[in-house]
Amino acid sequence: MRKRLVGLIFTVTLCVSHFAFGQLNLNYYLPQNVSFNPAIPTPASIIGHEVGEWHITHDKLVYYMRELARVSDRISIEEIGRTHEDRPQLLLTITHPSNLAGIDKIRSDHVWLTYPNEADKFDIKKMPVVTYMGFSIHGNEPSGSNASMLVAYYLAAAQGPEIENMLRNSVVLLDPSFNPDGLTRFSTWANNHKSKYINPDPADREYSEVWPGGRTNHYWFDLNRDWLPVQQPESKNRVAQYHQWKPNVLTDHHEMGTNSTFFFQPGVPQRTHPLTPELNQELTKKIGTYHAAALDSIGSLYFTEEGYDDFYYGKGSTFPDINGGIGILFEQASSRGHAQESINGVLEFPFTIKNQFNTALSTWKAAVEMREELLDYQRDFYKRVLREADNDNVKAYIFKAEKDPARAYHLAEILDAQEIDFYRPSREIRMNDERYQEDNSFIIPLKQRNYKLIKAMFEKRKEFQDSLFYDISGWTYPMAFNLEYAEMSSRDYSRNQLGAKIDQLEFPAGQVLGGQSAYAYIFEWHGYYAPRAANKLLEKGIRIKVSTNKFIGPGEKEFDRGTILVPVAGQSLSENELFYEMQNIAREDGLMIHAMTSGLTEGVALGSNSFEALEKPEVALVVEAGSSYDAGEVWHLLDTRMHMQVTKLPENRVGSSAIDRYNTIIITGGLDLSENGMQNLRRWIGDGGTLVGIGSAVSWMSRNKLTNLKSVEVEYPGTEEIAYDQIDNYSRSLYIPGGVYMSKLELSHPMAFGFYKENLPTFKRGTLLIEPSESKFANVGVYTEEPLVSGWISDANLEAMKGTSTIRVNSLGRGRVVSLVDNPNFRAFWYGTNKLMMNAIFFGRIVNGYAAR
Repeated sequence: MRKRLVGLIFTVTLCVSHFAFGQLNLNYYLPQNVSFNPAIPTPASIIGHEVGEWHITHDKLVYYMRELARVSDRISIEEIGRTHEDRPQLLLTITHPSNLAGIDKIRSDHVWLTYPNEADKFDIKKMPVVTYMGFSIHGNEPSGSNASMLVAYYLAAAQGPEIENMLRNSVVLLDPSFNPDGLTRFSTWANNHKSKYINPDPADREYSEVWPGGRTNHYWFDLNRDWLPVQQPESKNRVAQYHQWKPNVLTDHHEMGTNSTFFFQPGVPQRTHPLTPELNQELTKKIGTYHAAALDSIGSLYFTEEGYDDFYYGKGSTFPDINGGIGILFEQASSRGHAQESINGVLEFPFTIKNQFNTALSTWKAAVEMREELLDYQRDFYKRVLREADNDNVKAYIFKAEKDPARAYHLAEILDAQEIDFYRPSREIRMNDERYQEDNSFIIPLKQRNYKLIKAMFEKRKEFQDSLFYDISGWTYPMAFNLEYAEMSSRDYSRNQLGAKIDQLEFPAGQVLGGQSAYAYIFEWHGYYAPRAANKLLEKGIRIKVSTNKFIGPGEKEFDRGTILVPVAGQSLSENELFYEMQNIAREDGLMIHAMTSGLTEGVALGSNSFEALEKPEVALVVEAGSSYDAGEVWHLLDTRMHMQVTKLPENRVGSSAIDRYNTIIITGGLDLSENGMQNLRRWIGDGGTLVGIGSAVSWMSRNKLTNLKSVEVEYPGTEEIAYDQIDNYSRSLYIPGGVYMSKLELSHPMAFGFYKENLPTFKRGTLLIEPSESKFANVGVYTEEPLVSGWISDANLEAMKGTSTIRVNSLGRGRVVSLVDNPNFRAFWYGTNKLMMNAIFFGRIVNGYAAR
């Protein structure tokens, strides 16, 4: 015990010596065999402290990068966009001054390598290699962004013939902070809690961020899952630059658990996506030898080809693999502050920065020395895709959303952001009992340079080499958007079916059909933005109702359940004002609104009790408990898409009378409530409130007897043949890593209003399965008997899933408890199930008590 204590004191003393006595300087980081231009400002001369002494704040990071670009003739800098919190995203272009003078042509020539019919016109022996270095996409993994200052300084200031040669033969694109908002949140936390004499005790508050932490962006999204769906502005801005350059290598600098060491790719070989060429992994491994040499030279421990994978293309280190480049993931053990005890000794923040700096330089060295090999790989990648497209049984994809063109529009937005060519049909196309019209459908021919990217987005995959995944295993985009779509074979498809190429997307046009009405307006709930329209009306004090039955209107048009009725008489707005409002809504929300001249409709009349009055939603989202990802997705959906106010209510307020101002409360996990707090929540529901639980919150609500749901107990195979060193892998294989599964809706139920097909592709992750109710109407949604669409799932879980509930509504007094077993808002791109969340908010309270059992 005494020896252990002495050792601890000694390591802490080593840690403190750097920070407390100011011994940290650039010599700790920089190679000693290189001279540096004294005219180039060091980081400390601009930001006021040595790199690693404090956590860099984003404003200082921006200040330094702009000053560096002002002074250095090797650097140009541009602001590529702004974050949710209006922080600038910067991109530095670093190369030899002679290259910088002709950078536009260098970029243009480089991108031509990705056009198979043009690529051979360019001599790769004379072309520089392009490396994109990106840092700290997770804001609380800060060693990357702090290292970016050292990398930029080195590239700007290092001198000598070797440096000059490397600059002439390369272009480095440097993004110092992939996630400015998250970096700001974390650096503020770490710096606020820094002591003069650093305390590496892991129990210190410095190393335990408060919910939601600094990992995510403003809306609590993991930006390292958004490279493919590009739903966040940071991603849209970054991916646009990626496609502007098509880099040969992209580095993605991360951190991992404090007790680990350092990881670089490749990952586990058998967990590489099959669309990634084998040569990609061979080149990744060859580049890895440069990282090993760099880390060996400074005595740092590391590992490779284990733990991580190259499967989901929405990650920064995997996205390049489907775009003709090489993605490199770096994972550095995290100090999560300024210094923290670990099993490897005290892990100091400067040490984590040093490793990131050295592997950034080893990447640069590898890229330059492998320049022709990487450029040739890129050119050949795009040549091969045309041959692969010729051999593919699928020649094109066609899709539409018959009654909700906004969903098809938003998928088309992603195609546009990813530089995928798509067209309108030249004529009506009939496939699988669907009629794809010229004005409501899109065709994507596969024979184009982004063939592999299209396949990655549209394919359905059920066979895998491994059962373990670092992230999700299935994400078929037209299913995520719940679109009508088809694969077109050579029998179905010909080039003359392609109409106008889409170069400028336009949001679907809505209008008020029939002009101004003195009686009423109606619009169906099918439209993605119908809830936004309803909320606008309710916010203005306009009374609206929802139809619980179908009816026939003018022109023999059938109006579905969920149709919104807006009477003209008795409103706070005049007839003219209301018409003006309905025109704005039709245009802004892409809805077809029908002006009614009479309430005498076939089936039920507009004055029928089948129309139920709707309340304005007053929504509270419980935070500081449950999943911050799930909570952020709800906040993002309501705030940025539906333009609805949502109160982010701290968990400790749920037990108070503060909840009485809301008619809807949403939770994304279990709550830690006292007995009185639980009674208060029960009282609120009983008085007419709607509680909506997502994912793990469903189990919590059941355990606390707010619902009568029962979980399915899955019988897994035994472990008799499992080796000891495979226990962890076996345990992980029992988890459902995330994929597409088919569910079936009861379309007459208010929770299904707005859906016009009973089959609904659902994203499923995790092992929560709920037994179906004996009551038909309580089972709003259930998994089908053949639920697997795309993704990996064990046989035991798949068998257990069949027929289980996806959506349930229970009554408690006058209130309702809505259980959404699966997340309907996954990563903001699962547009197809967003309406389940909106229906819970708008219609949860009108669910018949008999059906809510």
